[in-house]
Amino acid sequence: MISLAVLLVLGSGMAHAVWNTLAKQSENKQLFLFMIYVPATLVLLPGFIKEMVAARPPWQGYLLLFLSLLIQAGYAHFLSKSLTYGDLSQVYPMMRGISTFLLPLSGVLLLNERLTGWGWLGLGLIAIGFFLTSGLSLRKHGLDVPRMVLFYTVAVGICTMSYVMVDKVNLQYFSPTLLLEISNIGFMLGLVPSIRFGEVRWGTEFKEHGKLLAAGSILSPGSYLLFLFAMSMSPLIYVAPLREIGTVFGTLIGVLFLKEGKGVLRIVSAGIIFAGILLVGILGL
Repeated sequence: MISLAVLLVLGSGMAHAVWNTLAKQSENKQLFLFMIYVPATLVLLPGFIKEMVAARPPWQGYLLLFLSLLIQAGYAHFLSKSLTYGDLSQVYPMMRGISTFLLPLSGVLLLNERLTGWGWLGLGLIAIGFFLTSGLSLRKHGLDVPRMVLFYTVAVGICTMSYVMVDKVNLQYFSPTLLLEISNIGFMLGLVPSIRFGEVRWGTEFKEHGKLLAAGSILSPGSYLLFLFAMSMSPLIYVAPLREIGTVFGTLIGVLFLKEGKGVLRIVSAGIIFAGILLVGILGL
């Protein structure tokens, strides 16, 4: 079961990095992100309604479900802003790194989970890699990252940590597919205020970006669905760091394909992160 969870979460991490890259390359990021969630939301809607009618969770379950929706809305808003104003190879490790450290700590404090010494060493390596990649070193002229980008990116990381924690508890009451549908709906709602739907040329969007939209429609909801199944099989403290394999791919894509700066430093940092992920994945439990 643990081996299957590892495969699922690694696949989730890689898919997450790729769809973030597609969003980064899009011209209207809010519109692109909104459109890639429409197909999965429509497909899952009948099953969602059926399960909601049949479900009999305690009132806390409904409250947590609504909380998950709100957090996803915030996540979508801050993610679109972060990808608009920051380099993928810089903001992606930062936003993923925040949740990587908050989630194991939350798992220990709130869910009574445990990680071995090797696992904590792996987290330490991930921390070093994230710090080097992010460029958050103090210099004479201040932080090596715009303050607004830093704000958006930190907000994304906190939202990620929050919705994962909430959905880990939600898995006691609801199926992964229902939680994915709530995630999709919340994500789309968070983008609505930023999109001028009356000015969108839908035919042109599908004609010019149809392939990217199709790929994003599979990778984005598919990424979180794989992670939900992995969380249902294994402790959060174990699978959450493994998902950050996507950080390595996101960094390499940003440097090699998007031609972003500081390539050597960010690739070395990605290697350090990967070493930490291996320690967590192999010796973490």
